[in-house]
Amino acid sequence: MKSFKGLFAVVLIVLSTALYVAQIVIFHAERDTFFYLFQDLAFVPINVLLVTVIVDQVLRFRERLALLKKLNMVIGAFFSEVGTKLMRHFVRFDEDLSGIGSRLIVSGTWDDRTFDHAVQAVRQHAVRIDYRRGDLPALKEFLVARRGFLLGLLENQNLLEHASFTELLWAVFHLMEELDSRSEVADLPRADGDHIAGDIKRAYLIIIAEWLLYMKYLKKEYPYLFSLAIRTNPFDPNASVAVK
Repeated sequence: MKSFKGLFAVVLIVLSTALYVAQIVIFHAERDTFFYLFQDLAFVPINVLLVTVIVDQVLRFRERLALLKKLNMVIGAFFSEVGTKLMRHFVRFDEDLSGIGSRLIVSGTWDDRTFDHAVQAVRQHAVRIDYRRGDLPALKEFLVARRGFLLGLLENQNLLEHASFTELLWAVFHLMEELDSRSEVADLPRADGDHIAGDIKRAYLIIIAEWLLYMKYLKKEYPYLFSLAIRTNPFDPNASVAVK
């Protein structure tokens, strides 16, 4: 491939030189030929600027949009396979779900500002997790059954471009490892249970924020998927998959 490119470059240079020589021979206007040659050469730096800076930035922007679309497909697979069901487990451990749950009843009237305010509210929410309220054995079984899926996501190199979602995967994976490392989680000592509650809290807050950002993306790009996500909202006690 390199030898072909080199040969092609030589052919183009020879062809350009031959055309300039032919122009001089035919029209006997050496001065004009060299004048326009230098005029063309003077434009080369501007041409390089256009190609290497402006065009390159446009191409990079388009590549980034394509990458973000692929990333959102991966994020969609996560919420479809793990995320939405995992949040249903998490809400059972939340001592004060009403304190934030009402801010998470997403509807079709939400705009970008509403989503951003909800994300901010989640990040500032002092959530309280009680490991005794929910079903730790069921949570453990759910996560361990999806170990392979989570590992597959962590191996996706494209996710390095999405730091917050990668942080979510690590938080969920760590929680799974903590639970799987204990043979019995139904009756944990208080200190150990509080440690697990801290791991749940970490994953819980991150996954809510990522879910809201994903819902914002769906509303804009895929309204039909957004409709289904609303009807399966784990924070809406009246949510129903049936269209009403």
